Formats: sequence, C-alpha cells, structure tokens
Amino acid sequence: MISRRAAMGMMTTGFSALALSTRGAFALDYPDRPVHFVVGFAAGGATDILARLVGQRLSERLGQQFVIENKPGAGNNIGTEYVVSANPDGYTVLFTNPANYINATLYAHLEFDFMRDIGGVAGFCRVPNIMTVAPGVPAKTVAEFIEYVKANPGKVNMASSGNGTSLHLSGEMFMLMTGVKMTHVAYRGAAPAITDLLGNRVQVIFDNMPSIIQHIRSGALRAIAVTTAQRSPQLPDVPTIAETVPGYEASALFGMGAPKKTPPEVVARLNHEINEILTEPNIKQRFAELGGDPLIKTPEEFTAMMQAETDKWGKVVKAAGLRID
Repeated sequence: MISRRAAMGMMTTGFSALALSTRGAFALDYPDRPVHFVVGFAAGGATDILARLVGQRLSERLGQQFVIENKPGAGNNIGTEYVVSANPDGYTVLFTNPANYINATLYAHLEFDFMRDIGGVAGFCRVPNIMTVAPGVPAKTVAEFIEYVKANPGKVNMASSGNGTSLHLSGEMFMLMTGVKMTHVAYRGAAPAITDLLGNRVQVIFDNMPSIIQHIRSGALRAIAVTTAQRSPQLPDVPTIAETVPGYEASALFGMGAPKKTPPEVVARLNHEINEILTEPNIKQRFAELGGDPLIKTPEEFTAMMQAETDKWGKVVKAAGLRID
C-alpha cells in the first residue's frame, strides 16, 4: 500500500514533470525581456504597418515589448544581416517579406544565405499586387494593355518602388510571360512612383494593394488586374492576370522569421501566439483592409512557403538577367 507521503511525492513529481513538459513546449519563461522585431524598411510602409499590428498584440499578450526596429538599407539586406548575426535566443526576430526571397538571387555578394540562416516562425498574410494604369492609358483589360504596349514600342514605362522589389519583379515576370517590352523606371519608394503615374509620366505599376488602393477607389487610377491566383475580396470585380496569362502569380508573402538555431520551444511559443492573434476579428478586418487574408501556418509550413517564393523569384531574376553586385 502506498503511503500518504509517497503519494504526495508522486503527485509533486507528476506536476513537476507536467510543468516541465509544458515549459518545454511553449517556453513559459519566454519572453522575460523586450524582443527586437526587425523591419528592413523605413517606418510607414506596408511592411512596417503589418509588423506593428502583430507586434503590438504580441506585446499585449506576452507582457513584454516587441520593439519594432526599422533598419532600412541595401534593399532590406541590412536588417536581415542584423538578425542573422544576432544571438539565436528568440529576442531578435525578422519581419520576412518579398525582398528576402528576391534578394537571395538578385544580389551577387551577400554576407548571409537567407534560407540557410533564417527559419520561418509564422506566416502573417499574402497581399496581392495590383496592375494599375495611368489615366492616359486607354486599356481597360490585360489583353488590351498587351496590345497597347505592342502598338507603342519604346513608349510604355513601368514604374516600381526600386530595383529588385516585388513591384519590379512582378512586372518583369509579366514581360517574360507575355513577350511585351516596357522600360523599367525605378523610384525611391512607391509614393513618388504613384505621383508620376497620376501625372501620366509612367504608364503602369504593379503596386502592393495597401499603398495604391485608395487611388483606385477614388477613380484617380484604374486597376486592370490583380497578381494573385484568385481575385481579391477587396476588389472582386477586378480580374486576375492569370485569367489572361495562364500561370501568372505574384504576391507579397509576409511573416516572421528567426535565426535558424533559435530554440524550437521559443519558435513554437511565437507561432502559437501569432496564430491566435490572426484569428482575432479586429486583426482579420485590418488585414482585409490591407488586402491580405491571415495565414495560419506551422513554422515548417511557413518555411516551405519561403523556400517556394525564393525558388520562384530566383527563376524570374535569372530569366530577366538581373543582378546587383
């Protein structure tokens, strides 16, 4: 017969084991100090907005500040290198975005290998780009635009927010898949590019939805297609490019990454909390306003998505002959 003392000892041992198991699964002592959430672009853009939305809720749920650190420069590479070089303890994490997937092939000399050095923590959302034309362009459909470019050789300028951005590569992929030729005009950000689009100084842009949708809704600019495989709930009457150009798909994949050697229990904790945040009605509504549907994925699933994006954009970069030394 088991004595009372022995029984109590067994219960204590059992509770301790359960606590340790739970502690290991979700790292209950994490975080015990502020977490640095690095964004490789300046404050105020679509990337910064999404990072701050999720970061604020993580701060509230976990009781420690998730400090958004904007480290712009070198097309997002400065911020990424900072995280790669950080202690892999979960206290420095990265806002992953299309530049990470593109730069892996675009830049000839990087001090890191994105897919080797950064692991996926959790997805946030996919956001479509919108193929948008200037007021002076008569084309109202993708097919009409293709004919317009062919009828005006050397006269159609394609704007982007910079060399190697998802805006630029979305246009390059369009040219590769349709055979049309446009002159790429790179700006220092989407805002000046849109200003020139409004003034008919450039003819088309493949811009992220958050920064251009207000101009489309006001009627100042005309959207002729979205770049995702399916139509966007925000613009249900706007067709996809793929409806005219089969197989075309481009979107901005956003999420959180961390140095590869970050403890798996820390990654699990962050993934759990982020996925819970993505189910909150106000967050879902805000993401919808920005054009994206929440992505609830495991770390492994999100890492696989990052790899697929890296592979896809690598093919476009090589086919277009793009390279930054």
